[in-house]
Amino acid sequence: MARGTNRSLNELLASLFNHVMDMEARAVITEEYRDITNNDMHIIEAVGVEEPRNMSVIAHRLSVTVSTLTTNMNGLEKKGYIRRERSQEDKRVVYVTLTEKGRKAFYHHRDFHKKMIRAIVKDLSEEDMEILYRCLMNLSHFLEPEKEMDESGRGDSGEKQKR
Repeated sequence: MARGTNRSLNELLASLFNHVMDMEARAVITEEYRDITNNDMHIIEAVGVEEPRNMSVIAHRLSVTVSTLTTNMNGLEKKGYIRRERSQEDKRVVYVTLTEKGRKAFYHHRDFHKKMIRAIVKDLSEEDMEILYRCLMNLSHFLEPEKEMDESGRGDSGEKQKR
């Protein structure tokens, strides 16, 4: 690939990243959600609307430590977005669920992402979408090689990954 094209791709990716982050913050943090940050919205997304998730799973999904996550969860709980509960079987385990307010924020955030994806793929053929998907997977693997772990928490090198 020509050097100019590589440079253009790099500039485009950097610009897109900044624009997506700015646009997401403006679109997602509306008057109704002015008491939380864009980062809080991503934590709410990681908690999800399915069954309760434990703190370790959420921290892993966000690539942060449990202690870092705990600090953020304190604020979200105080503001009424999440609820924490200790496991009955193992008191060391804390499960998190979204409150009704948290679920509403979750769907608000998800709607932004759905609109963004629709805008990206609206004129793409099935073949173009597959190519875009492969390109984004390549980028994802480059950015997050440590997430390629097996279920034992060991990466390709066999070393235990930090959580």
